[in-house]
Amino acid sequence: MDVFIIIKILFLSSLAFVTAILWTPALTYFMYKYNWGKKIRTADGGAPVMSQLHAHKAGTPTMGGVLIWVTVLGLALIFYGLSIWTDWGIFDKLNFLTRSQTLLPLGALVAAALVGMFDDLLNIKGIGPKGGGLQMRYKLIIYTLIALVGAFWFYFKLDWDLIRIPFVGDFQIGWWYIPIFTFIIVATSNAVNITDGLDGLAGGILAAAFAAFGIIAFTQGRYDLATFCGVIVGALLSFLWFNINPARFMMGDTGSMSLGVTLGIVAMLTNSVLILPIIGFLFVIEALSVIIQLTSKIFFKRKVFISAPIHHHLEAQGWSEPKIVMRFWLIASVMAVIGVIISLMDKIY
Repeated sequence: MDVFIIIKILFLSSLAFVTAILWTPALTYFMYKYNWGKKIRTADGGAPVMSQLHAHKAGTPTMGGVLIWVTVLGLALIFYGLSIWTDWGIFDKLNFLTRSQTLLPLGALVAAALVGMFDDLLNIKGIGPKGGGLQMRYKLIIYTLIALVGAFWFYFKLDWDLIRIPFVGDFQIGWWYIPIFTFIIVATSNAVNITDGLDGLAGGILAAAFAAFGIIAFTQGRYDLATFCGVIVGALLSFLWFNINPARFMMGDTGSMSLGVTLGIVAMLTNSVLILPIIGFLFVIEALSVIIQLTSKIFFKRKVFISAPIHHHLEAQGWSEPKIVMRFWLIASVMAVIGVIISLMDKIY
C-alpha cells in the first residue's frame, strides 16, 4: 500500500481543521452582526421542560453547520480544480472528488445542508408554526426526496442492490434496495437532528462515527471515501472547538440534517448499513426515546421520560450539560471502535 494514501488522509483532515478554524471569525462576525440567533421553543409550544432548561441559550447563533459543509465542499472543489488546471501530479494525488466514491455523498451533503439552512433561516425570522421553521412533515418529504435521488443513483447508476449481513455474506434484494436505502437515510438524518440538543453533543458523536466509517472505507480500498470522511472529521473538530459548552454558536439543521444524510450514504457505500446502528448507537437511543415518549403519550396519556429525547431527561434529573455530553462522547467512541472491530472481523471470517 502506498504510504502517500495515509499521508493524504491525515494531511487533508488536518487541513480541514485548520481551514475551518481560520475562517470561523468571519462566520461568527456575520452571525452576530445579522442576529442569526436561535429561537427557543416556549413552554406553550409543547416542550416546557426543555424550554426552561435552555431559555438562557435564546439568541445564540445557529447555522454553525455552515462551517462544516462549506469547508468540506471548498477543499473538495479546490483540489479537484487544481488537479485539472495544473500539471502538478501532487494535486492529482490529493484530489478526493471522484464519481464512484465521493460525488454522491458530497452532493447529498450540500443539498441537505441548503434545505437545512432554509429551515434555520425560517427559525431565525420566526416564520412557521410557533416560529419554529418548517413543519416536520415537510422536512420528511424533502429529505425523502433527497434520499430517493441517492437510492436511484445506487440502484440504476451503480447497479447496486446488495445488503451485507456481517459474518453471513452479501444478499441481492433487487428493487427493495430503494425503499430500504430511503428509510436508512431519512431515519439517520432525523436521529442526528434529534441528538443535536446540547452543546457539542451531536458534533462529538458524529466525529466518532465518521472516523469509524473512514477506517472501514480505508480497509475496503475506498481511499477517496476514507479521505472524505477524514475531511468531515477535521471540519467537525474545528466546529467543536467553538461549540463546546458554552457554545459560541449551534450546528442548526444545516449541519445536523446534512451530516445525518451523509452518514447514512457513507454506510450504504461501504455496504455497512447493519453496522451503522452499532457505530451510531446513541443516535438510535436518542430516536427511540422520542418514539417511546410519543407512543406512550398517544396511547397511555402518560410520559415515560421527564422530557425527550433522553439527553433532556438526564438534564431534568440534574445532570449537568457537560457531564451528559462527555459521557455520551465516551460511549460513542467505544461503540465506534466496536463497529470497526466487527467490520474487520467480518473481512477475516
